[in-house]
Amino acid sequence: MRISTAHAFDAVVEQLQQRQSDLAETQLQLSSGKRVSRPSDDPAAAARAERMLAVQARNTASQRAVDASRNAMSLTDTALGSATDLVQQVREALIQAGNASLGNTDRQSLAATLAGLRSQLLTVANSSDGAGGYLFGGQGSSSPPFSDAPGGVVFNGTSGQNSVSNGEPLPTALDGAATWLQARTGNGVFETSAITSNGSAVIDTGQVTDPSKLTGATYQVQFSVSGSATSYTVLKNGAATALTNVSYTSGQAIGIDGISFTISGAPANGDSFGVQPSTPTLSVFGAIDKAVAALGNPNQTASSATQAVNFGVRDVDAALSQLQSARSQVGGVLNRLDDSSSQLSAQTQAAQTAQSQAEDLDMVQAISNFQNQQTAYQAALQAYSTVQRLSLLQYINN
Repeated sequence: MRISTAHAFDAVVEQLQQRQSDLAETQLQLSSGKRVSRPSDDPAAAARAERMLAVQARNTASQRAVDASRNAMSLTDTALGSATDLVQQVREALIQAGNASLGNTDRQSLAATLAGLRSQLLTVANSSDGAGGYLFGGQGSSSPPFSDAPGGVVFNGTSGQNSVSNGEPLPTALDGAATWLQARTGNGVFETSAITSNGSAVIDTGQVTDPSKLTGATYQVQFSVSGSATSYTVLKNGAATALTNVSYTSGQAIGIDGISFTISGAPANGDSFGVQPSTPTLSVFGAIDKAVAALGNPNQTASSATQAVNFGVRDVDAALSQLQSARSQVGGVLNRLDDSSSQLSAQTQAAQTAQSQAEDLDMVQAISNFQNQQTAYQAALQAYSTVQRLSLLQYINN
């Protein structure tokens, strides 16, 4: 086989061009730090890197949702903390109003204090989230969710809880109605009330003595006074019970069907007190409104003031418990958000590591390859310079 000078020349030039291409490719990898700059470099690795980039993009979007929820819940926690402090002040004012040495004028002054605290609470309930929404707007409200109406404060938002999602719902607003207007009445199981009270008797909030005997019925205690004798009859859903014409002793507990309550003082003939099942209908604003109305009455008696204070403290305690429960819920959400952030951070780091493994360059190996390719390129140049001189004319000239 005859190898011509032209063939040898072409082979050396082709080899030189290949060495230049390899050297340029390695230089590009060294400058970018990437082993895979385009899919054709390594289709499998490029696909794996693309999947990891998609994971990172999803995690970035999820983290934005977590951050939005955390901002809203942090503001909500602060608002509920302020509300709790205000309701505590309401409670302290009510207890002060129960001081027997106070007169009606003093109680009217305390009623004005309660009205001021109520106004502050309404402002807190209408707190903005700083992004055009409201912390207690439920599923959405374009205007303040709470407003005063003739019957008391009403909720104008949409009941429920507004949320963003990163695979699980993350709240950005609480259900304002549930937080502010739906505490359980009474002691949480039943509610005592004064139906007719012309004497000086008052009823306490009562307690559960045996949960297994609870019936959920409505009871009424009716008093009969004849001379110096006072007796009472307990009706259950309007029907007589075994407690009929029972001699009354002030401060002695009355127990029936697993519940117990105490009536103290001197009831008048025909006075009656009620006991009905608790319902989730107690508004913190309504509780304060009742106390303000009772304490602001200039013609109230000492017993009616005492009863108003007792019921006021009971209802405020129930509303306070509801607010504290909502704050605990917010605290749980904030803890969950921290966990979500940690998980997203770990997932993002794992995706970045996998992407790096798929497309990043091994610098030590690449530098070694580059040095080898430089040596090969220099050898190719020397071969080219030798082949250049292998022509007949050059031979004759020499």
